[in-house]
Amino acid sequence: MKALFFFLVISFVLWPVSKALAAKQIIVVTNMEKPPPMKKHEIRNLFMGGASNVFEPVVLKPGEEARHVFNTLVVGLTEARIQSYWAQMRFSGRHRAPVEVESTEQMLQYLLEHKGAVGYLPADVTIPEQLTVLFSSRQQG
Repeated sequence: MKALFFFLVISFVLWPVSKALAAKQIIVVTNMEKPPPMKKHEIRNLFMGGASNVFEPVVLKPGEEARHVFNTLVVGLTEARIQSYWAQMRFSGRHRAPVEVESTEQMLQYLLEHKGAVGYLPADVTIPEQLTVLFSSRQQG
């Protein structure tokens, strides 16, 4: 009975948060003309330090809403967990954290100037024709 009560309380608390996130959408874009197709788990791996000879991940600074949505919908971790992970990776020398930019405008500029760069943006941002969408959170797959 306690477990059921706990589940109901947690569901009641988290439901508005998940509903709000569901209303927000992100897209993952690159400046490559014909990039290889990528699934959600491949994008997650890329942004969490998975080796790639083709792509360079770029992230928004902590606190940006699109970063929160991306981390929640694609990576599946909180900001604190991601920061902890990168601290461990830097300490051990195993992986380098993605390039970090300050704003959506800087993200677009960086993506346009660096071939192979991959970044995420709010889905309502107008994407220049030089960029290709790799993933949309609407796809969820």
